[in-house]
Amino acid sequence: MPPHTEAHILPDVLQPGLALVFCGTAAGKRSAAERAYYAHPGNLFWRALFEAGLTPRQLTPAEFPQLPSYGIGLTDLAKHHSGNDRELPRQAFDAAALIARIERHGPRLLAFTSKNAARIAIGHPVNYGLQDSAIGDTQLFVLPSPSGQARGHWNLAPWLALAELYRIATRDR
Repeated sequence: MPPHTEAHILPDVLQPGLALVFCGTAAGKRSAAERAYYAHPGNLFWRALFEAGLTPRQLTPAEFPQLPSYGIGLTDLAKHHSGNDRELPRQAFDAAALIARIERHGPRLLAFTSKNAARIAIGHPVNYGLQDSAIGDTQLFVLPSPSGQARGHWNLAPWLALAELYRIATRDR
């Protein structure tokens, strides 16, 4: 089945004043079907948010619209396609549009939920953790993918490091 190409697969959860925005590459097939971020049961995103102390309880994917109440937002690089990264055309990933959204909303932190998302957006290979580059005043951070397909690279430690930066950012709001 070809990737979805209608309007945004998942709505951005962006507004001014957010401490942290997570950015993935594209909605997976399950997320697109359920119209909810990180919806596949094997995805560790919601568990990682809770275990890192970014949310007071483990939210369900359908609760994603509640994230701004915690100073957190969501977006992705491919707003008009869904599926695995390798299945999507290169032009599906729109780094310029992401940068414009981040410049417009100005979160303190932008955390990429995979090295692939960060590499596409930043334009060069990256390591996990805080990056030297920024988008305006927004610091960039790279996390191990919470996808079940990337389980071999999973490590909660970078998520915990991000949570410390988040606490500093929310304290300074």
